[in-house]
Amino acid sequence: MARVLLVVPCFNEAERLRGEDFVRAALAGHELHFHFVDDGSSDATAERLAALAAREPSRVSFSRLPHNQGKGEAVRAGMLTGVGARPAFDYVGFWDADLATPLDELGAFVSTLEAQPHKDIVIGARVALLGRHIDRKLYRHAYGRVFATAVSQLLSVEVYDTQCGAKLFRVNDDLRAVLAGPFLSRWVFDVEILARYVARYDAQGLELGERVVELPLQVWTDIAGSKVGVRDAARAFLELRRIAVRYASVLDPRRSR
Repeated sequence: MARVLLVVPCFNEAERLRGEDFVRAALAGHELHFHFVDDGSSDATAERLAALAAREPSRVSFSRLPHNQGKGEAVRAGMLTGVGARPAFDYVGFWDADLATPLDELGAFVSTLEAQPHKDIVIGARVALLGRHIDRKLYRHAYGRVFATAVSQLLSVEVYDTQCGAKLFRVNDDLRAVLAGPFLSRWVFDVEILARYVARYDAQGLELGERVVELPLQVWTDIAGSKVGVRDAARAFLELRRIAVRYASVLDPRRSR
């Protein structure tokens, strides 16, 4: 039986948070916990999270950042809580508060890591295949393809969807090292996480592509009220450039191979 913690970053989610769905969630054969991080919300998010934790204190916890620091730092703060927990968690991940990815998808993430002990990361991928329901606006899909191409070139590995808000990690020393310092990026921290793993794996003679699984989702729904707008999409490319500069000593030699 694996112990699993999902971190749920929240910023002004009082109206959209589907607390009952989290409370009812279960993971057959495993132990599922949630840690919500309020990223300095100005609405009643903190009060809603406190009430949720009071209802299920054995499975739900929450913390609050003193001011808004961006999704990346909210996720990192929550995951640090998970990797330092006692008893230890086997897997720690993060999931979007709006449940664009249903919690029913989590079982496949855990099964993947259980069946493949040499894999460290499972990334949800929004791939519109027959028999799956991926409800994504056309402009967001188009932007996602361009962004994924840029990330693939940066990391020197083919990756379809770095920005899906559903990811699960094996708790080990590599994850602890990746989470040790603040992220440079507020929104595309997912790419920075992978860049940090590249640095770790290169030192061990390993390849990122050997340690990560992209898992096509069965269902993903574009939920109204997203806080990521057109301006944020533009900023994402600026943040990607900053990541390229920060991790150039690791990433540039890989692109020249």
